[in-house]
Amino acid sequence: MSDGQFFSHTTAARMWLAPLAGYFSALEPLHVMSRSPERAARGRGIVGHETNDPRLIVVDRFGFPVADPASTWLQLAATPGVSLDELIIVADHLVLVPEYVNPADPRPFVTLDELRMRVAGYSGRGARRAREALEHVRVGSESRRETQLRLAIVRAGLPEPELNQVIYSKAGERIGRADKVYRRYKLIVEYDGQQHRTDSVQYDRDMTRTEEFIRADWFPLKIRKEQMRNGAAEATRRVERALRERGWTP
Repeated sequence: MSDGQFFSHTTAARMWLAPLAGYFSALEPLHVMSRSPERAARGRGIVGHETNDPRLIVVDRFGFPVADPASTWLQLAATPGVSLDELIIVADHLVLVPEYVNPADPRPFVTLDELRMRVAGYSGRGARRAREALEHVRVGSESRRETQLRLAIVRAGLPEPELNQVIYSKAGERIGRADKVYRRYKLIVEYDGQQHRTDSVQYDRDMTRTEEFIRADWFPLKIRKEQMRNGAAEATRRVERALRERGWTP
């Protein structure tokens, strides 16, 4: 890239470690943006873009110039083929405040308030989709599947859970964080990813944590990958049944 050019769109999103659908391939084109009046980059495997957006900030990311997180997200909103859910998933990732922060890579990459302000002042391509997606963005989803499950739960007409809340024992001791919490109904909903079964150490920790949840009178409901198929119909059915059994009514 020449001076003044920087990564944008899906390339920038990957630089921000966004959980986009599919794995990165060496055949995936690189999106490179230039500020007007400089002409868009050209070359094999390069998709060139131009911008005159004064709010876009170029930042250093792993030694490369990259569009800032909010601008990257707005670029995705204007990208054909990027679904509404994909936008929500990426935004959840960008605004996440993790329990343990890596000092070398501080989070969140952008706060939810900052993203709202950026979207409010944006009127370019994809503005309507960005506003629609932003309504469903929440702080607390730590993975692609967690966001997908949350969206499925809400779209099924079920109450929206709290995200990644700390659960305590009856003695007031910390047990750990739970993906989705219905405090009123003492219900915990968690996505059980494959890594929990293949990593024996993590599996043992999860089993112990689950036992402690039960001792504290919480009901931990595990959702598996297979139950996320067909629009997560089986997953939402199990969540609804658990809620009803604990007193929830529509």
